[in-house]
Amino acid sequence: MQFDTARINQLEKLKQTTLWDFVIIGGGATGLGTAVDAASRGFKVLLIEKYDFAKGTSSKSTKLVHGGVRYLANGDIKLVIGALKERGLLFKNAPHVSSAQSFVIPLYSTFDKLKYLIGLKLYDWLAGSLRIGKSVLLSKAEVKEKLPHIKEDGLTGGILYYDGQFDDARLAINLAQTAISHGATVLNYMEAIAIDKDQQGKVNGLTIRDTEDGSSYTVHSKTVINATGIFVDDILKLDTATHKNLVRPSQGSHIVIDQKFLAGRDALMIPETSDGRVLFGVPWHNKVLLGTTDIPIQEHQIEPRPLEEEIEFILATAKDYLNPYPTRADILSIYAGLRPLAAPKDNDSGSTKEISRDHKLIVSESKLITITGGKWTTYRKMAQDTVDAAITAGGLAHIACKTTNLPIHGSTHQVQAGHWTFYGVDYLQIQSLMQEHEELKTPLVEGYEYTQAEVVWACRHEMIRKVEDFLARRCRLLLLDARAAVQAAPTVARIMASELQKSAEWEKEEVESFNKLANNYLL
Repeated sequence: MQFDTARINQLEKLKQTTLWDFVIIGGGATGLGTAVDAASRGFKVLLIEKYDFAKGTSSKSTKLVHGGVRYLANGDIKLVIGALKERGLLFKNAPHVSSAQSFVIPLYSTFDKLKYLIGLKLYDWLAGSLRIGKSVLLSKAEVKEKLPHIKEDGLTGGILYYDGQFDDARLAINLAQTAISHGATVLNYMEAIAIDKDQQGKVNGLTIRDTEDGSSYTVHSKTVINATGIFVDDILKLDTATHKNLVRPSQGSHIVIDQKFLAGRDALMIPETSDGRVLFGVPWHNKVLLGTTDIPIQEHQIEPRPLEEEIEFILATAKDYLNPYPTRADILSIYAGLRPLAAPKDNDSGSTKEISRDHKLIVSESKLITITGGKWTTYRKMAQDTVDAAITAGGLAHIACKTTNLPIHGSTHQVQAGHWTFYGVDYLQIQSLMQEHEELKTPLVEGYEYTQAEVVWACRHEMIRKVEDFLARRCRLLLLDARAAVQAAPTVARIMASELQKSAEWEKEEVESFNKLANNYLL
């Protein structure tokens, strides 16, 4: 299935449309999911994103599709049941970017064995027919077999359970492609600069600005949706200058290390760290992600950097469980994401543990619709709720949601070797491209299988506009190995300049800009 994702043609659709049913601000998980939902129901949809798709929090997750074992411990049964259902639907609709992942919890007391086994059996049961595996007790020897580098002192055994894993940014671009295939107009690097209203003070459109050339446009819409994650308050202040912040940002940081530290296909789950949280060691793209943290942040930014205390905390926790354990010298990349937690108004504590991970929908007096909170796993249900609310607020036709059984672009159960599987059905066309042009088979950097053909493909079909769009989000090299990404940047810039008809000056500036960004991902 091919369709026109070229930016020039998406801009043409923007200019030719006089009235939209939906204008969505924000190209992360929730905004993209909402665009897919609304477009698949037959509505006329425009989505704009100030940066690149999933540039913020939506590309900086722990890469887990899960019901939330910790939420179960907090007694949030409803949230867990909903998320487990959505996990099952994602496996069905986007199997090329999501899969089951086995986790091992190493245990050091008999009481813990009983406590966690009961909890995980309940977790299995709550998944119902969408259960992906059965939780079982493991002996000490079985834990050692699955986690060869686990510390043995005091180890009594463990529990094996199953959850989901995915590639967040790959899913995001596939959602953008899916929305376009259903008729939506989707533009990155397009910023909302003003909310427009009618004489009764009701929102009826936006003034938007193309951040590439500075052009501005006025768009008229029956509904406007604010799905900007940690930036929802910025948009709400465009609507009401006196608006008080709705979101309490929480930073989650990760470090990326070599796969040798786990040396197997099973993930490590540490159920209770020194500060009472959960920490994961997850195999991903032939590396291991260690994370995450959860600390309140006062200021939100598009490129947060892990704090020194977070890095030290993750390393110290890993040291308690792994032998050999990773040190600072072993870190290949670091990254942080900010969760847009919907904090209750009376919550003034410094902790984010008790803040709900469920989503919140708000319809302002002006009829601006804001969706915030939630997590990647439940993006589809959040989108469904948002579109339903917008239909009511905007007086639109009541058309039923179609996304429960809607395949996402790329969807296939055929598994390819290595990272190629994440392209889904597009894999074959990229292979054809390499057969037609032998030079495109050349790897971008030694030690990694990413090829020049993928840059060409991303220029033509995946809407990349900057070097970082490719190296951070279309392939994941920046998050996996920041130094390798720096080495690859000049080649990526050269290919992009050719494909997008950019100047030598643009090429030079892009490499410099990317190198500056990459410093954020290096110790």
